[in-house]
Amino acid sequence: MASLTLPRAAVRSLSRSVPSFRSKAPRIATRCLHEQSSPITASKLQHRPRAQPWNQSAAAPSATVARRTMFIQTEPTPNADALKFNPNQRVLPENISSPFLEYLNPRSTLAPPHPSPLAAALLNIDGVTSVFLSADYITVTKDSATPWAHVKPEVFALINEFMTSGQAIVNTVAAKAGEQGQGGQEADSLAYDENDEDVVGMIKELLDTRVRPAIQEDGGDIEFRGFNDGQVLLKLRGACRTCDSSTVTLKNGIESMLMHYIEEVKSVQQVLDPEEEISLQAFAKFEENLAQQKGPQAVAKTVGKGSLDYAEG
Repeated sequence: MASLTLPRAAVRSLSRSVPSFRSKAPRIATRCLHEQSSPITASKLQHRPRAQPWNQSAAAPSATVARRTMFIQTEPTPNADALKFNPNQRVLPENISSPFLEYLNPRSTLAPPHPSPLAAALLNIDGVTSVFLSADYITVTKDSATPWAHVKPEVFALINEFMTSGQAIVNTVAAKAGEQGQGGQEADSLAYDENDEDVVGMIKELLDTRVRPAIQEDGGDIEFRGFNDGQVLLKLRGACRTCDSSTVTLKNGIESMLMHYIEEVKSVQQVLDPEEEISLQAFAKFEENLAQQKGPQAVAKTVGKGSLDYAEG
């Protein structure tokens, strides 16, 4: 049979007029499992970002909570071995009627009626000898051999920890009769009492309005112990208890003022605890022995040339 031969131009026009047999379905790129995607096509940067609806529950709170800190102000006192710490919030609970509590040893921080976890922690610091808690400040006293540079950071850390964590600073437990572990009375010794004599009432008023604010400013407090035969019995607390100028404060300050306003007052005497009397007796004996070694020219004081602790270089 003879073959039919078409011109090239006719074949070209015929292919244009016949519809294509290829599928009109969109082409889908496929790849084998062993092939890796191109870094360009797989990158998220090649896709246009889409707006995502904000989900409030998606932002879960962090498991770690930032620790609170507080500003604690320090004030120097006339006693070089005592510092006053002001945490700018109440220290003693309001249910304690006493204006202050003083802890002189670790045992007192555990004894009733007002054991104090904060005072126990502070007295556990090397060099700290006593802790005085007032309504809105804390006075810490150290020994003279320990520098404040070693004590202050630990005191700051403990006060900040107790204040910010809400731990109990002072607890109240039932006390047996005659058992008193802390320095301070259940009631304010300078508070008004209708059973007091007129002279005692005037003494208390002067001490409360004229003397106490100045002593509290120095990190201490004052306690009224009685009035007998013209002699006013007082007890200094806090930073004033071990201050070298406490005798000057009593004689030149408090005694002069009371004698000026109240003619019945003849003198002012500080009451010492049994432990303080023993300490003073031991110190007096030590000075006496030291004076015997240095000779009769030694002066009975602890500073300056000619004193018991002064040696020629």
